[in-house]
Amino acid sequence: MAWLTILGIAIGLGMDCFAVAIAVGSTQPKLSPRRLFRLSWHFGLFQLLLTVVGWYLGSGISQYIHTYDHWLAFGLLAYVGVRMIRESISTQPDRRMAPDPTRGWTLIILSIATSIDAFAVGLSMAFLGVLIWMPSAVIGAVTVVMTIVGMLFGRTLGAAFGKRMTLIGGIILIGIGVKIVINHLAV
Repeated sequence: MAWLTILGIAIGLGMDCFAVAIAVGSTQPKLSPRRLFRLSWHFGLFQLLLTVVGWYLGSGISQYIHTYDHWLAFGLLAYVGVRMIRESISTQPDRRMAPDPTRGWTLIILSIATSIDAFAVGLSMAFLGVLIWMPSAVIGAVTVVMTIVGMLFGRTLGAAFGKRMTLIGGIILIGIGVKIVINHLAV
């Protein structure tokens, strides 16, 4: 597989992570290097791992996963998005919600939701007989970079617009989920 093709696939897969990173970065009053590392590392790792898992499972499971993978991604993103919207309009902080989406279950949910397409790409690469290690490494590395850039950009937006960015971030996450469903249903 050509380098330009691999890079294009990596950028395409990283776009959802980039958009989510903007939303997360905009909600963080203090964006520490630790938070940057956690989100970018998890997003990159999940993109890499799900690409490899998809490749290993090959065509045997694709017919079962393809029918509902877009609904799973939508559900996960909508869940986090609705929580962000509720937090943005609430006058009291929700004690059940983690204030930091770069930790705990929220981090895992976001990592899985943004990486489901990587699983499908891995399946496609198996069908094409592509060796998976180099493309998956590039996909992971590009995702890490795109996530860091997205979080930094989001922090700038969050500083300028404050709590409204949490509302916008929640809407963006739900919008990404809707886009995933529409793209899969249009095929």
